[in-house]
Formats: sequence, structure tokens, C-alpha cells
Amino acid sequence: MSKINYQQLLDSALKSVVKEALIHAQFNGLGNDASFFITFKTRDPGVVLPDFLRMRYPDLMTIVLQYSYNNLNVSDKEFGVQLTFDGRPFFIRVPFSALVEFKDPSVDFMLSFQPQQRPVVAKQDDIELPLEEKPGTVPDDKRVVSMDEFRKRKNQ
Repeated sequence: MSKINYQQLLDSALKSVVKEALIHAQFNGLGNDASFFITFKTRDPGVVLPDFLRMRYPDLMTIVLQYSYNNLNVSDKEFGVQLTFDGRPFFIRVPFSALVEFKDPSVDFMLSFQPQQRPVVAKQDDIELPLEEKPGTVPDDKRVVSMDEFRKRKNQ
């Protein structure tokens, strides 16, 4: 029998708080002095972000929803919003699964989320290859060309 992952259940419940806050902002605006600081993982699946921002923020990025945002759209699994970067508008999309932190400083409110465990990618040494494909072995056929014939020899 598998164990109950309470941290995952808690994160899911708290992300629904973020979703409801964003839905409220979508239909009612943020109100007096309110602002949302949303930190997310830029390379998580489903994150849509201009390439120049992903290069500038290769792991984490914090966006601020306060005065100048447009087209806030919230669904069950993600939210999208148009923000201005370098004087130009860009639409970004963030799945709730990519969230790391949510703050509303106007009411001294903050939520932090545990990053989801990603499957570990096996290294080449961990993968069992057939003998003819293992590094350092030479297949029986004549497709392998030795580069020694083309290198300059030091003793000449």
C-alpha cells in the first residue's frame, strides 16, 4: 500500500487559493494597493515565456501583477497574463504546477510550494546498451573509420 503524500495534497490545496485569488483579480481587479508577486520555474512543462526572458531568468522568475497587466485569464491548471517587458507587451502562461511562491504584500500574505520531484534522467553509463553499441567497442562491420590515419604524427 502506498503512503499518502501530504505535502502534495497541501500544495494542491494551497495552489487552489492562488487560483481563486487570480480569478477574483480577473473579474474584479486587484483593488487598493494590492499586488501579487508570483514566482515560478521558467523551464517547467507548459510555461510559455519569450525566449529572451527565459535566457534572462533560466530557473526562476517573479512577475508582479499590480497596475499594468492585461488579459488575465485563469483556468483550472494555469493562468495567462499580458505583461510589458522592455516596453513591449508579451503574453505569458504559467501552469500552477510551476509555482514556487505567491505573495500579496498588501495583506502580508505569502505561500511557498515544494517543487515537484522530476524523474531522474539516467546517465549514459546507467543505460545497458547492446555490446556493439557500447562506447569503446568496435562493431564487426567496416563502418568505423580510425582517425589515426589522418592525424599528424609527432615523430615525423
